[in-house]
Amino acid sequence: MRLTLSRPGRRGLVAIAAVALVASGLAVVTTLPAFAAASCQVAVSTSPWTESPGVGGYTANLTVTNTGDPITAWTLNVTLPSGQGFTQGWSANWTASGTALTATNMSWNGSLATGGSTQIGYNGRWSGSFVAPSVFKLNGTTCNGSTPPTTTTTTTNPPTTPPTTPPSTTTPPPTTPPTTTTPPCTTNCPAHVDNPFAGATGYVNPEWAAKANSEPGGNRISNQPTGVWLDRIAAIAGTTGSSSNGSMGLRDHLNAAVQQDAANGSTPLYAQFVIYDLPNRDCSALASNGELRISQNGLQRYKTEYIDPIASILADPTFKNIRIVLIIEIDSLPNLITNTNVADCAEAQSSGAYVQGVQYALSKFHAISNVYNYVDAAHHGWLGWDSNFGPAANLFTSTAQGATGGVATVDGFITNTANYSALTEPFFTINSTVNGTTVRQSKWVDWNFYIDELTYAQAFRNQLIADGFPSTIGMIIDTSRNGWGGSARPTATSTSTDLNTFVDQSRVDRRIHAGNWCNQSGAGLGERPRANPAPGIDAYVWIKPPGESDGSSTAIANTEGKGFDRMCDPTYTGNARNGNNMTGALPNAPISGAWFSAQFQQLMQNAFPAL
Repeated sequence: MRLTLSRPGRRGLVAIAAVALVASGLAVVTTLPAFAAASCQVAVSTSPWTESPGVGGYTANLTVTNTGDPITAWTLNVTLPSGQGFTQGWSANWTASGTALTATNMSWNGSLATGGSTQIGYNGRWSGSFVAPSVFKLNGTTCNGSTPPTTTTTTTNPPTTPPTTPPSTTTPPPTTPPTTTTPPCTTNCPAHVDNPFAGATGYVNPEWAAKANSEPGGNRISNQPTGVWLDRIAAIAGTTGSSSNGSMGLRDHLNAAVQQDAANGSTPLYAQFVIYDLPNRDCSALASNGELRISQNGLQRYKTEYIDPIASILADPTFKNIRIVLIIEIDSLPNLITNTNVADCAEAQSSGAYVQGVQYALSKFHAISNVYNYVDAAHHGWLGWDSNFGPAANLFTSTAQGATGGVATVDGFITNTANYSALTEPFFTINSTVNGTTVRQSKWVDWNFYIDELTYAQAFRNQLIADGFPSTIGMIIDTSRNGWGGSARPTATSTSTDLNTFVDQSRVDRRIHAGNWCNQSGAGLGERPRANPAPGIDAYVWIKPPGESDGSSTAIANTEGKGFDRMCDPTYTGNARNGNNMTGALPNAPISGAWFSAQFQQLMQNAFPAL
């Protein structure tokens, strides 16, 4: 049989699908004292963009300053100019009714001393011509000069229709929301190089480094460059909670990268970000579904609320010397090859949302000279069969050809993202035989044409070139968790004359089944990130930050929209997709993206090469 994975082996993300912590079902009535909010000022900064004549969107950043007596709670009313509408906001609980917006404080920014201020913001739409909003009231007081009433009563009710992309609400995110219209670099722009990793050092995410340093022995790897996952619209500005993104937004990370680059001397610096928010995302998944739905205008929102703001930030000339590496929509196009029997995947295929979304992202990002697009190409245990291999390469090629700029919009492809497939199998090859029987017939290999990621990536590159990509196309491989070291690692080729025993004793990939993907027991850190490690390979990279969970071992209530997948349950006996085998998952795992100390320690202990 040929294995077709509907839940392929990357899972666990930096953070997936935000769910707002909006007000409860009971109205809260706060009566402010007569001396509260004597006056207020609201400074507004807007960044509009045009999508077609007379239609566009914009970002508004508001600095709300209390110039009167101290207050402990606030409601800001914003009157939008005619023709404008609200799409999403941050750092406040936002509701909208036509052109009337209401923002109430979060738990962390409700108290404003005299002269105190807070920064909030939102994204909106406009038609006709763009006019910046200018009418604001704080606790019923007209701001920017008007005389307030002596007594104000504020009623805060839960929204009857929640914002389409609610903000995170536990601790304050950065005050830098996404901008949307920064002009691109036009002078002294860096050349677009063939391999962004060559001769460069990588950006170290300070939030991940802090978590690694908090672990015994973690300082041995805390200086390694890892991927930053932009897994929801709110992650652009910065999110909070247990996800790996912490509180830093895209601009915050890039500003930190500029600082690291300044300390780096003349050596270039690259920074890696995962673009990961297609509508019906991870269509065959349970632990990592996203916030957007195709049936709810998801593709348009993906373009205007997610890709456009990201592209605008990336185009800021402040960041022109950073080689920005983007990992484009993991698991998306591969799902169209193998999993269209799943309703969400069938919808992604029939609507064209995955293909059109990827094309839009490639087009927007390719226009920025210091940005490098690497498209996800799954892994050998997903697309390694001949029934998947060629069709996948054809789909990737036709998708790129439909982007503005064609195949030139793709700098390379990535395999094994957040997965555990061994980089190389040193003790047997796909051509090995036992008593004249090929290892392809073993239970582990299951007629696949590849047994490790390096041979798969190199072969897939050759197929892509044959299909129309230039010979300069490069591959990168995520080696963050495929080391498979420790005492269970074989040291020599098996001498068994039984086919399955021979393979099981010879393989360094110690998973129970090649389709197992969640928090795998026995895994170790793999090759450290480095450039040009093998022919056709641009780099080994750590896109999945070691220590972040793939998914919870049991159902855990959470506010991040993360579900429970039985493939993360160590007691689950499997299904047809993993040959009805045990999952091999570690116990006591938190939700996807949350820090998993036990896994981090295991990865260091089993690292290969050893630490």
